[in-house]
Amino acid sequence: MAILKVARMGHPVLRAKAAPVPPTQIRSPGVQRLIDDMFETMREYSGIGLAAPQIHQSFRLFVAGLRKPEEGEKIEALDDDDNMPFIVVINPEISAIGDTVKEGWEGCLSIPDIRGLVPRATNIKVSAYNRNGEKVTFTASGLSARVIQHETDHLDGVLFFDRMPTLESLAFMDEYRRFWTGSDEDGEEDAE
Repeated sequence: MAILKVARMGHPVLRAKAAPVPPTQIRSPGVQRLIDDMFETMREYSGIGLAAPQIHQSFRLFVAGLRKPEEGEKIEALDDDDNMPFIVVINPEISAIGDTVKEGWEGCLSIPDIRGLVPRATNIKVSAYNRNGEKVTFTASGLSARVIQHETDHLDGVLFFDRMPTLESLAFMDEYRRFWTGSDEDGEEDAE
């Protein structure tokens, strides 16, 4: 496995719509190695999600999560903000469940040291392929839903501040910790 270079804001790959991964290629050694490298890269940079365009690969694929899934664990509903298992999402289709939207803090490995309040659907349904090339459908809420929406945006060339109705909350990490969390500690969980 390898730690990959993360594209930063301004690189054209972050603004392009990514190409679908052909389902027949998902189990190929190249795609499987890319997935493993993406997980390693995400963990190295303390991220909670990483989309292929962020590592200079314009494919509709992302990884996300906080922990390795337990043996045989099936993903049907992601609703535990502190315990999101690692997931691989390929060629996702996402739809909101209900009309509830909530603002939450987000950051991005491609825009280091910046945070902002972003409105997102609180409950979503996801249809995609997993790393085994199987079609899966699951629901997500809370932080998991936010992360999945954030990463799917990367596949469409959208950055988190494009979703912000106002840039007033945009903050460098030090100021975010000092003025928005009431602490200089890095204990706050954000999308990505």
